[in-house]
Amino acid sequence: MPLYRSAPARAAALASAVLLATACGSAEEEGRAGAPQVRIALNGWVGYQADAAVVSYLLEEELGYQVELVEADEEASWRGLADGSVDVILENWGHEDLMELYGDTERPLVVDGGPTGNDGRIGWYLPEYLVEEHPGIDTVDGLLGKEDLFAEGGEGPGRLLAADPSFVTQDQGMINHFGLDLEIEHAGTEEKQIERVREAYEKEEPVLFYFYEPQWLFEDLDLVKVEFPEYVELCEIDPDDVGCDYPEYELNKVFSTAFTETGGPAHELIENWTWTNEDQNKVARMIAEEGRDPEQAAAAWAEENPDVWRKWLPEGS
Repeated sequence: MPLYRSAPARAAALASAVLLATACGSAEEEGRAGAPQVRIALNGWVGYQADAAVVSYLLEEELGYQVELVEADEEASWRGLADGSVDVILENWGHEDLMELYGDTERPLVVDGGPTGNDGRIGWYLPEYLVEEHPGIDTVDGLLGKEDLFAEGGEGPGRLLAADPSFVTQDQGMINHFGLDLEIEHAGTEEKQIERVREAYEKEEPVLFYFYEPQWLFEDLDLVKVEFPEYVELCEIDPDDVGCDYPEYELNKVFSTAFTETGGPAHELIENWTWTNEDQNKVARMIAEEGRDPEQAAAAWAEENPDVWRKWLPEGS
């Protein structure tokens, strides 16, 4: 999910399993236990937490590193790469502006770490039962005039349910451009947003919400993405007037330049790491839905998928 997210409650569970970063330095610094350290940014959506759980588990169990998870929102994580307090962002959703800011300099502070293997998509979603009841409402033209379905008590502007207000989106610009009678309501976190969506779904009530893939919830609920005109480059340049859908994202990793120079086997493992949306969703479901500790979820996934992760290990490991 690009452009969004500060850490919700689930992030705290993952962060408690490791030390939080408290000082700058390279990945080869000696930690309290005498092991080399890696500082991984921890952003606040469960898919990212799944990334961090598995990468941390392998760094610790297979390579003997001490992992520190630095809990921060996306923009703060980029600043951490630049100032040396973070070594890697595991899941970057676009952010060409930040790559230009920190990477397009005389001495780049950040480096593209290659794809994660995950395909990212953001949009507006509806339950399938609502589309069956109101055919065409899953298009922007069909949505026009039916916004009151999503209004409290059926009166006033409809509500577009979002998550954390710090998540950066283009939703208001889309509402403005297409003349939709909608107001954005923030649930507060991804977790609280999912609770709200589930509550409406169980009662078969109308709900329209901002969401994204990869996301484990799609395996539980039948959801339909609202169709907008296809994204074209620069159509979102004016945030108050956005006449297109979100772009699709090839999610990637971002390293601090120092980590690429001093990260050693840890850098090599993370650079080699790629997995699928299905892989991420399996781990995310264990954390968010089954209530497993992130380290336990990572261990379970690793036990079932050695043919996947062994390819990430540095030669000779």
